Amino acid sequence: MTDNQALLLREDRDGIVTLMLNRPAQFNALSTELLGELQEALDKVGADGTARVVVLAGAGKAFCAGHDLKQMRANHDKAYMQALFAQCGRVMTTLTELPQPVIARVQGIATAAGCQLVASCDLAVVADVAKFAVSGINVGLFCSTPAVALSRNMGRKQALEMLLTGEFIDAPEAQRRGLVNRVVPADQLDAEVARLAATICAKSQTAITMGKRLFYRQLETGLAGAYQLASETMACNMMTDDAVAGIDGFMNKKKG
Repeated sequence: MTDNQALLLREDRDGIVTLMLNRPAQFNALSTELLGELQEALDKVGADGTARVVVLAGAGKAFCAGHDLKQMRANHDKAYMQALFAQCGRVMTTLTELPQPVIARVQGIATAAGCQLVASCDLAVVADVAKFAVSGINVGLFCSTPAVALSRNMGRKQALEMLLTGEFIDAPEAQRRGLVNRVVPADQLDAEVARLAATICAKSQTAITMGKRLFYRQLETGLAGAYQLASETMACNMMTDDAVAGIDGFMNKKKG
């Protein structure tokens, strides 16, 4: 890891890039400075051809408690708020547009924009003690921007219930609702994240990159357009060296 005073820590190992939010005393609240460092790190990872998978983690007891409310109250100006939420939206969009799959490693609470962060990652592996909420409504603030990511992860009524009540859901319920992929005991969290990341790293990097891009594009397209995009992606994928080698190997194995 880098300097312990940094707001964001990066570790590279075997094609897996771990980015760790490093404001444990503030429950990794997303200050403008932390959002800036995260954006810069994601941009660098996206251009790094050796990076195969990204793991997003949080230092300390919490994954992320959302925006830095203290900083927001100290800058009570509409222009500041507009810039802040636009900055946060860029980070969330970048997670989706990144060529590498992004796994959220969640060991504790993920609230408001922290829950948005989990929802914006491609996959999420969480400890069984983790809890999730979009709790802005409890202080008179509807979590409008988290709603964008949350409503794209779970059913409308389930997402809206969280947004309207501000109530926490536990890890098993988050899995049932489609917010997270895997729930494991806390002492097995790192091993499970490593296992999932290694599985993805073992696949064709070209196919993963093409497939992730297609997955999100087709979700925002009508049925006919989605099949058109998917058909073109499949055709291009079939022309790659990875697919040719993989299919030939499979066919030869069957013959043997």
